[in-house]
Amino acid sequence: MDRLFNVQIARFHLEHRDCYVLQGICEGDEITDKNISAFMDRKRLPVKVTNLSGIEVRKKYLAKGLEIDREYFIWIKLPKEMGSHKKLSVFQKTEEEQKRIYRLPVSNLLKQQKEVNFCIDAIRAGADGKMSVSGWAASIEPYQVELKDSKGCEIDAEIKFHERVDLAGNFPEGHLCNQAGFQLEYRKPASKVKITVTACGLSSGYTVGSSAAGKSGQPSYLTKGIAYLKRNGLERAMKRTIEKVMRVDMNIEENYGKWRRKHLISREELEEQRRTKFGLRPLISIVVPLYKTPLPYLKEFVESVQNQTYENFELCLSDGSGEDSPLAETLNEMQKKDSRIKVIYPKKQMQISENTNYAIQIATGNYIAFADHDDLLAPEALFECVKAINKNPRIDVLYSDEDKITMNGKEYFQPHFKSDFNIDLLCSMNYISHLFVVKKELLKQVGCLRQEFDGAQDYDFILRCAEQAKEIWHIPKVLYHWRAHKDSTAENPESKLYAFEAGTRAVQAHYDRLGIEAVVSSGAYLGLYKTRFVMPEEKPLISVIIPNKDHSADLEKCVRSILTKSAYPNIEFIIVENNSSEKETFDYYRKLEAELACAHVVCWKDVFNYSSINNFGVRHAKGSYLLFLNNDTEIINEDCLEEMLGYCMRDDVGAVGARLYFEDNTIQHAGVIIGFGGIAGHAFIGSRRDDNGYFSRIICAADLSAVTAACMMVKRSVFEEAGGFDENLQVAFNDIDFCLKVRALGKLVVYNPYAELYHYESKSRGYEDTPDKVQRFNREANRFLAKWPDILEKGDPYYNVNLSLDKADFSLKI
Repeated sequence: MDRLFNVQIARFHLEHRDCYVLQGICEGDEITDKNISAFMDRKRLPVKVTNLSGIEVRKKYLAKGLEIDREYFIWIKLPKEMGSHKKLSVFQKTEEEQKRIYRLPVSNLLKQQKEVNFCIDAIRAGADGKMSVSGWAASIEPYQVELKDSKGCEIDAEIKFHERVDLAGNFPEGHLCNQAGFQLEYRKPASKVKITVTACGLSSGYTVGSSAAGKSGQPSYLTKGIAYLKRNGLERAMKRTIEKVMRVDMNIEENYGKWRRKHLISREELEEQRRTKFGLRPLISIVVPLYKTPLPYLKEFVESVQNQTYENFELCLSDGSGEDSPLAETLNEMQKKDSRIKVIYPKKQMQISENTNYAIQIATGNYIAFADHDDLLAPEALFECVKAINKNPRIDVLYSDEDKITMNGKEYFQPHFKSDFNIDLLCSMNYISHLFVVKKELLKQVGCLRQEFDGAQDYDFILRCAEQAKEIWHIPKVLYHWRAHKDSTAENPESKLYAFEAGTRAVQAHYDRLGIEAVVSSGAYLGLYKTRFVMPEEKPLISVIIPNKDHSADLEKCVRSILTKSAYPNIEFIIVENNSSEKETFDYYRKLEAELACAHVVCWKDVFNYSSINNFGVRHAKGSYLLFLNNDTEIINEDCLEEMLGYCMRDDVGAVGARLYFEDNTIQHAGVIIGFGGIAGHAFIGSRRDDNGYFSRIICAADLSAVTAACMMVKRSVFEEAGGFDENLQVAFNDIDFCLKVRALGKLVVYNPYAELYHYESKSRGYEDTPDKVQRFNREANRFLAKWPDILEKGDPYYNVNLSLDKADFSLKI
């Protein structure tokens, strides 16, 4: 966020419809009537600025990852006759110039002036065929809600109104009616349903699609997106979308054509693959559900299968188009020409899970490969799978990298170069997707696709397979091309919102099967999921271990941020004093211990050695969980410790890291990638705070090889089993070395982006800028390289060999 006013909400006054309100925040100078001006074309409009501050404002913006204490309201008096004007513009005066902070066409204003401020929060489908819709409307008087089908006929619905105290801060100009919230229940009809809210002569509508199978929590993203477009116009909405989603990917898109030409398999290599004689030649059944597939796409897909260099396969097609299928004639011709093509006709229209299961019924292969009816396989896809199986016959599951292909089949884009198996990334998104191949024995064990998860049936199936598989193998090659067209979630996620709600339920079901107490909700964007682990009633003691040399103001800020922002009740501070010389530092130590019974200062009297100092601190700690924390850090979100502890409590996890920002709100740490810069480095360093990163890796919880100990929580039992920090690594690579030791124990190291802190970067120690320090750094680097040659040679399993080690943004290796 820059120093200009940032509009969060744009709306009309609840009572006075000639007053337009811009609600937002500003990191720079105070916003007043004197530095804000508004114009309708060239006509200056009266403006008033007010603000709200306090804990409620702080809580609201902490939830968005912003540390904001004050929220501003710009009240703009509009002229009575707006129709003759073209646009509303709002400016902020800075020291240098007048800068436009908001613009909206008058046509948007006039439409919005007639609408009720309302929002759909959630849409859910019950097993009994009933739909439940919840939301709110901002009105000073009671309002009405009605439902009609596509023909305009009223639908019987049970409507319940309830209080929404959380909305008060957004509408300070008046008291909302006591029952601003509503919940509707109705039996799901065959057609779309129009929900209309009417209040004070104003009216707004929302359409629920007939395909909605449940959208718990998801419609709010779509509603916000549409509302943002209405409030801010297309230009501003598009700019926000591009900034949020496409920032890193733009470089990849530009370079992917070049990368693909360089790595495209040659005809000679394909012929060599066809001549290869494998010791194991499993039959692979490719199962595909069909539903009125456009014939050109179907033919292209089948040709891509027939062009496989490994020929021991069968193509099992289930035509769920129903009676009088438009595909029947073509499918019959295909079967006659190629005996490897098998077709089953269920004679009824079916949803995707049931349709796929019919295809599985006719599959006789040792392995089952899943594909969609309009996508394409790379010619070497099955060859690479069988090559892996011959290398390791214990493999139960295989998956590959993938990209997307345009409708005309001429352009490849958005390559997804994936991590090796990564359960926490998988619980954050279905990153595995395509190509997915499973051993038939495992499929029989976990069961087929489940209809209650339609839309995310593959996600649910992948999670069930992952729970039972002995070996999961990632092939870091693009073997699958996902066709992107307007009716597919490949490019238009809003067309299948129900799929993302089903994804939430799929991840929740995964935790439920494992007996892990967790609550899964939708993430920042459609298709992303957030896991919140349930805290035990008896909160375990967390020992916060902070090495410190002078810089008492920084240490005080660090400790105070935990005491004032964190709600976690059971912590102790172990301050490891090492070689301070300033009187203020020791004065602060005495004050801290006098005021906090849970604070203890212990003195390290030897030369600086980060590993030894932290090991020393652990010996004085009593907690079953250890939080290693630099003195130049400051927590941002109040549930920071709970977020880290939630993952750390899991039996399969040994250490947890956080998302760290520099003071200028750029990324300092979003995990560590082995190999960056020749040894190891921080992922996405320097990216903007609001960046998603490559396939949203900045904002998704994921397993990694290492995280920084500037903020790292470790299970004490794991710390002791790993032998603590290697004291031969005095300054450099000790945290990365420790994480690799944790991984060697079979425990996971998790990066959790929902634990957020500022890190002002090693203020106590200074920089490695003297000859002695450089020599020591080189010595420790060589020791690290000697200890871990395998991972440096083979590459970080949580990265991808196709991505660059020279940049931190997951750029393509060209």
